[in-house]
Amino acid sequence: MAYKWSTKEQMTDLLCNLVSIPSITGSEAEIAFPRYVVEQLQALPYFQQHPEHLHAHPTGDGRYFVTALVKNKPETKDTIVLVSHFDVVDVEDYGNWKEFAFAPKKLSEMFRANKADMPADVQEDLGTGDWLFGRGTMDMKCGLALHMSLIEEACDGGFDGNLLLLTVPDEEVNSVGMKAAVPLLLEWAEKFDLSYKTVLNSEPMFTRYPGDRNAYIYNGSIGKVMPGFLCYGKETHVGEPLAGLNGNFMSSHITTMMELNTAFCERVENEVTPPPTNQILKSLKKDYSVQIPHRSVTLFNLFLYEWTMEEIVTGMRRLATMAAEQIKESYAANAERYAQLDSFTPTDINVNVYTYDELLKYAGETYGDERVERIRQDVLNNTTKQDERDVTINLVDELAILCKELSPMIVLFFAPPYYPAVCSRRNPLISSVVSDMIAYANEQHGVELKKQNYFGGISDLSYVGLQHPASTLTPLTTNMPLWNRGYSVPLEALERFDVPVLNLGPVGRDAHKWTERLDTDFAFVKLPNMLRVCIRKLFTEQTSVSSII
Repeated sequence: MAYKWSTKEQMTDLLCNLVSIPSITGSEAEIAFPRYVVEQLQALPYFQQHPEHLHAHPTGDGRYFVTALVKNKPETKDTIVLVSHFDVVDVEDYGNWKEFAFAPKKLSEMFRANKADMPADVQEDLGTGDWLFGRGTMDMKCGLALHMSLIEEACDGGFDGNLLLLTVPDEEVNSVGMKAAVPLLLEWAEKFDLSYKTVLNSEPMFTRYPGDRNAYIYNGSIGKVMPGFLCYGKETHVGEPLAGLNGNFMSSHITTMMELNTAFCERVENEVTPPPTNQILKSLKKDYSVQIPHRSVTLFNLFLYEWTMEEIVTGMRRLATMAAEQIKESYAANAERYAQLDSFTPTDINVNVYTYDELLKYAGETYGDERVERIRQDVLNNTTKQDERDVTINLVDELAILCKELSPMIVLFFAPPYYPAVCSRRNPLISSVVSDMIAYANEQHGVELKKQNYFGGISDLSYVGLQHPASTLTPLTTNMPLWNRGYSVPLEALERFDVPVLNLGPVGRDAHKWTERLDTDFAFVKLPNMLRVCIRKLFTEQTSVSSII
């Protein structure tokens, strides 16, 4: 059969067509995008003969993910899942170039014409002529284009096993697409008699530090949680600040102690998670008045590799306890100094520390479960267009207001999303294939691939199995107010869908920036051959690895 996605020019055109659909997360184009993918794959003779193998599936929120299975021999079970996402971040950062953000060839021409005005590293890449600019070129519609090319080859019998393309929405926000897909993959395993050997992603290689020019192959993906601390002080007039306790003052102590704190960096082999950083820091005072803002919140991004949720909660609680003591000491020292300036008798303050689960249980025991549930439902019923982080904060805040007799207090909680860390570094099949691919890439293409255990950019591979039993996640789920109330992760399905992972993708630069770009020579000349070899090795490598059926 004559291939339509096999040459560099053909795959570049396919990528440009995919990019031209502005599938920003949450947009109408994101909803429409799967239709184009299905239409393109439907043109292949295999799917005309096997229409039941190609579907767009609803995620439950108006969006869709696509699956395309190529199974040439009924008796063949071994299957590799090719996973990608088709949503992209917005293009506000493009400024004057915004109109052309989804027109890669035109944007690249314009950048070349204005080369002197570009950043130095962009000028360097523009000089080679191998780079294609535009939103989604790197992250990650190139990966989808490559997978469509591999599916086309599989339709012609190019591989000894089955390939299952899976492309999903919403990776950039909450991974709704991937979480909806895992139960479906379990169903298809039974329906089509499949045995999943590997989930192969083609997210682009991410730099580990500024100026990093290494090429990577990943056998895992970093995880993350979002711990938050609601600070409830004591209200007072701004003219009598020492008669109360400012919530912003409390949050500032926690933020200072948490921000970039390397005690929360986790090391695995030679890799270290980035330190935590603040995502939200704000007063919960809704309007201006001369009352101090006695309630505030601070929320952090915390990456993880192998730490358990119990270890994380213990660490967060320890930090909150230290902050409470620091707040007490700082308040006392300032009150003592002020007492020397005016006739004022300092009073002691104590700051209590609770988890959300502890606060919830106290509220139920003190005020009754019915009243607590009514408060929670009132918050959930008024969430129109609210971000999940804001809804979470409101749930904790209303509960703290109900139990204000416990104040001053710090309440530890977690907000969505939750990305489990995943890693196949101890899997013999993945270890063997990674070693083989490092050697092959060097010998055949002059590419020095470096093994990295964890892809650092957050990916949908997080929802391929669980490193720890679902039961160990209780410290997270009981302290996440939105768990099963608008946000959840299919933990039971993830425990069943325990499949090794691998990520081999293109070289790009500046993901989520207006200078996002793709090395087309690597992506569409070297990488297709490397992916073919990788897939064949995954199918033929003889190791004692069990696969899910």
